[in-house]
Amino acid sequence: MLKLIHAADFHLDSPFSGLAPDQAILRRREQRELLVRLADLAQVRQADLVLLAGDLFDGERIFQETAQVLAQQLGAVPCPVFIAPGNHDFYSGRSPYATLSWPENVHIFTAETIEAVPLPQLDCTVYGAAFTAPRQERSPLSGFQTQEKGLRLMVLHGQAGAWGEYAPIPTGAIRDSGLDYLALGHVHQTDGPHWEGEVPWAYPGCPEGRGFDETGDKGVLYVEVDRGVCRAELVPLAQRRYQILDVNLTGAEHILQAIERQLPEHTQRDVYRLRLTGERGMEQLDLEGLRQALAPRFYGLQLRDHTRLARDLWARLEEDSLTGLFLQEMELRRRQEPDNEILELAVRFGLAALEGGEDVVP
Repeated sequence: MLKLIHAADFHLDSPFSGLAPDQAILRRREQRELLVRLADLAQVRQADLVLLAGDLFDGERIFQETAQVLAQQLGAVPCPVFIAPGNHDFYSGRSPYATLSWPENVHIFTAETIEAVPLPQLDCTVYGAAFTAPRQERSPLSGFQTQEKGLRLMVLHGQAGAWGEYAPIPTGAIRDSGLDYLALGHVHQTDGPHWEGEVPWAYPGCPEGRGFDETGDKGVLYVEVDRGVCRAELVPLAQRRYQILDVNLTGAEHILQAIERQLPEHTQRDVYRLRLTGERGMEQLDLEGLRQALAPRFYGLQLRDHTRLARDLWARLEEDSLTGLFLQEMELRRRQEPDNEILELAVRFGLAALEGGEDVVP
């Protein structure tokens, strides 16, 4: 049974344009700290291999400090490390992969064609390939089928089950590959392991969210693999999370207090987007004033107004229409059951269903 750390899509030195400049600088520093936690995890879990499936960098140009930390921490990993460059960090003569001095335990795949690296001491072979341009329409698994003995592993950056310009990988090619594990990068959500025939494959997602399209816990996969066996566990590594929370303001007399009552504990380290929902009075929401009052509770905060003006549920009670007949029936029930709180909710749902159009009763 081989023990793997499967990671991808670090996007080191991302701009973090949605944050204030000083916060963006701190977030890039925190990204580098991910590499320390990655090396620590490999030691704690006694990993046999680390597979890095591309987009370690957000672009060709990176800060010198980032390059130094990456090389240093990968050198601290007590096992072989394999890197398959992706579309953001594609291999070229100018890329950090070609210009940096890498530790002896790090192997970087440099060509679009599949390369095999045998590891007799582990009774396995690691395959991989690289993006050599920002786009690659050819499938890296086209016509591939492994013949080696022992466990057969592969690390790639690409799109499983898709066609497009980012190394599309048909699921049939995965099934026919003969691999014992396919470590993929490109998708920023944890996905898998899936099985195509007898071949397991997975995406670890990104280890640190960078926006509200990358919410929740982020990390890397710890994988145990053998012939016909694959167990994967998401190990969170992110220091901060992006979260989206709906806050209902219906009936609130004091907006700020209503928001605070609905906030979870321990939000200080995370970046939140609060979507204000429900019904409110005629007054406008002071979003900037609310944001300033709430900001100390978060690392970063956005407010979005999705509220609607309050309506008189019974305003059309006397109409000679389907809506009027519906409200008359519900008004009768309200008089019969004055303490039934569900009736108001039923009226709201009923009006919402009727708002698409109605026939006037002759």
